[in-house]
Amino acid sequence: MVISYLGGQCVKITQGDLTLAFNPPSKDSSLKSPKFGADIALVSLDNEDFNGTENAAFGEREPFVINGPGEYEVKGVAIRGFGSESSYGLPSGQKGINTIYSVALEGMNLCFLGALGSAALPASAKQELDDIDILFVPIGGDGVLAYDDAYKLAVELGPKAVVPIHYGSLGGKDTLKSFLKEAGENVAPVEKLTVKKKDLDGKEAEIIVLAN
Repeated sequence: MVISYLGGQCVKITQGDLTLAFNPPSKDSSLKSPKFGADIALVSLDNEDFNGTENAAFGEREPFVINGPGEYEVKGVAIRGFGSESSYGLPSGQKGINTIYSVALEGMNLCFLGALGSAALPASAKQELDDIDILFVPIGGDGVLAYDDAYKLAVELGPKAVVPIHYGSLGGKDTLKSFLKEAGENVAPVEKLTVKKKDLDGKEAEIIVLAN
């Protein structure tokens, strides 16, 4: 499995001939819109920074789009979506529906929190999100988890690896530094993560920073 972070909340995961896209920005977003062919595109929040599924289509590859809570099986990949709250991109006091995705791929459990706005997870999600191998967590604040709440939730969920997203162009240039300081870590970014399940054996909430 190869994992790349393309800025904002856009994550690309490739396993063999299969490609997944999480929260690709649309052409209406101020974020750079990477374009690549995906088989499955997952959107956690209906916002131009995350719902650019047209950018996950390339050539003859048109993605199956998942954009809300439920249970899905696409191309042998089991996906569960849990509804949660987010105030990202909304006026003060308003809440939108963010979907937390749990994805079973190559014997690993991936959890993508998307634009999650509160560390208090819905009961339905909390009961089901266990034995996480890789957790993708937003750290930017301003409608999504702030860096300190993001780290506390990551520790609570107990994944083997933690990949921060939603920093830099969205969360501010110092957000990643603050998150790593909260975790007591000094982690150098890597261009991409190539990982198998056995690589995560014995690890506890190891933070992996992907360059974008």
